[in-house]
Amino acid sequence: MKTKFGLLSGLVMSAANLHGVEFQVATNGSDSNPGTRPLPYRTIQHAANLAQAGDVITVHQGVYRERINPPRGGSSDRQRIVYQVAPGETVEIKGSEAITNWVKVGEDTWKTTIPNSFFGRFNPYADLIHGDWFESKGRPHHTGAVYLNGDWLREAAKLEDVLKPAGVAALWFGQVDAANTTLWAQFNGVDPNEQQVEINVRQTVFYPEKTGINYLTVRGFILEQAATPWAPPTAEQMGLIGTHWSRGWIIESNVIRYSRCSGVALGKYGDEWDNRAESAEGYIGTIQRALTNGWNRETIGHHIVRNNEIAHCEQTGIVGSLGCAFSVVTGNDIHDIHVQRLFSGAEMAGIKFHGAVDVEIRGNHIYRTCRGIWLDWMAQGTQVTGNLFHDNRDQDLLCEVDHGPFLIANNIFLSRQALSINSQGGAYAHNLLAGRIQVQRYDARQTPYLRAHATALAGLHDNPNGDVQYYNNLFLGRSFGNLYNQPTLPVRMAGNVFLQGATPCAQERAPLVKPDFDPTLKLTREPNGYYLEITLDKSWVRGQQRRLVTTRLLGRAAIPDLPFENPDDSPIRVDTDYFGKSRDPGNPFPGPFEISAGGRLRFKVW
Repeated sequence: MKTKFGLLSGLVMSAANLHGVEFQVATNGSDSNPGTRPLPYRTIQHAANLAQAGDVITVHQGVYRERINPPRGGSSDRQRIVYQVAPGETVEIKGSEAITNWVKVGEDTWKTTIPNSFFGRFNPYADLIHGDWFESKGRPHHTGAVYLNGDWLREAAKLEDVLKPAGVAALWFGQVDAANTTLWAQFNGVDPNEQQVEINVRQTVFYPEKTGINYLTVRGFILEQAATPWAPPTAEQMGLIGTHWSRGWIIESNVIRYSRCSGVALGKYGDEWDNRAESAEGYIGTIQRALTNGWNRETIGHHIVRNNEIAHCEQTGIVGSLGCAFSVVTGNDIHDIHVQRLFSGAEMAGIKFHGAVDVEIRGNHIYRTCRGIWLDWMAQGTQVTGNLFHDNRDQDLLCEVDHGPFLIANNIFLSRQALSINSQGGAYAHNLLAGRIQVQRYDARQTPYLRAHATALAGLHDNPNGDVQYYNNLFLGRSFGNLYNQPTLPVRMAGNVFLQGATPCAQERAPLVKPDFDPTLKLTREPNGYYLEITLDKSWVRGQQRRLVTTRLLGRAAIPDLPFENPDDSPIRVDTDYFGKSRDPGNPFPGPFEISAGGRLRFKVW
């Protein structure tokens, strides 16, 4: 897997772990072995039980059907516990088991009966998806799933649906009684006993039972097929892989796929208030309890999620309520999120964060999701930069009841709806916006703002229209003009270019409007990546004087009265483009690309 810049995603292990032990795990090993290369352990969990700060667990080729529950973490960033795949090998960790005793009961329908003892203490086919802000659409949904050759079938609403001949999407259905679990599934034209058929049996694949398991690295695995629960911001958030209220994880260069709800969870712990707070007031209570349970800069967050492929999750690719703070999400390929659409709710996105304090989301590719990124509550110090969005059904970016300051810069928004804004304190700079923009006039909810670079609450405020800034963007084809006609708070706009019928707001004194200019955008996928073709005019530099977007230009977000600055307190300078190329400090080119010549241009954007 490569990032959009072509950098190899596999990163060598930090020299920080020089003095630790390296445990070896292989499918031909035994947990009674010493865990050496000649005599490896059989299970990753056995190695996890022994590993101490500074140790490395190297896993060799094969399929491992187990849930990793790390009992401890490292002691610091320099003394981690590292879980890694042996170089050049492929390791799959699955939350599923293979099932072969299928009996044909119809034209395309087969049936299997499994003793409940097979599942142990957790049976996904008796476990309903539920929780705050979950919408079932009037039918039950289970955390179980059935897979044919690695891809999942869809859960039927009732048994008679799966007994019919298979349609375009094959179905499964389950029933659990006191002794057995019976599954019916449609296998169109194939004998499931001669294929690879798997069913979910584990709730997660890599997730600590305890909180505070810090400084772990998980690198290079295929993690898949888990019966994950719904992950609202008011409950424990469990993903296929998750950090469980801890600090300093690195999750990198993995394939994370087929989670019933969420792929990666950077979220909160669980308590007796889980799924009992479906309101703004209830979530404020969640935040207050989290503060007493260690939600602060020293204890929680600071995770790195980079260079992963995250796909086929029906709630979120990456979710995080509060526990995502101070983290970096970069170089990830996130796609096919919430595409079955059998259930719904208010928590679906490629990335869904609450409390994204000083979070950096940069250089990701997010597509074929319900929405790309959803920043919900307390996006403060957040930066969303250099991301590629396309083919997202609802919108590429939704900012909800945030008071800022946050920066959205150098992004390529290509879906039908680019932005949905119900927030203040946002600055949008050097973006390419090909889709519609939606702005909510007013939201009466009282939502928090925080002290600078911290989690401490500074106050509550409603959400009026305004306190937004747009500098040096390219707007295409959709009306922009009346979104801020009578804002409650100031709106600042300058240096923007409006093409193909896009219209400016009255707040921009000297917009560059080219209604007949067609940039003829074209995004294509080729064997070595994604390419964007676009027509740009170098004369736009002469037609409008633009300023470099900096902390000084942006000033302060109105409600928290805080400056726009980087997470390390340094000033912001949007002085590089989507590719990291230096911008002209005297008059930067509008949009995400700093160009030396106009005309028909072709960029490799991922």
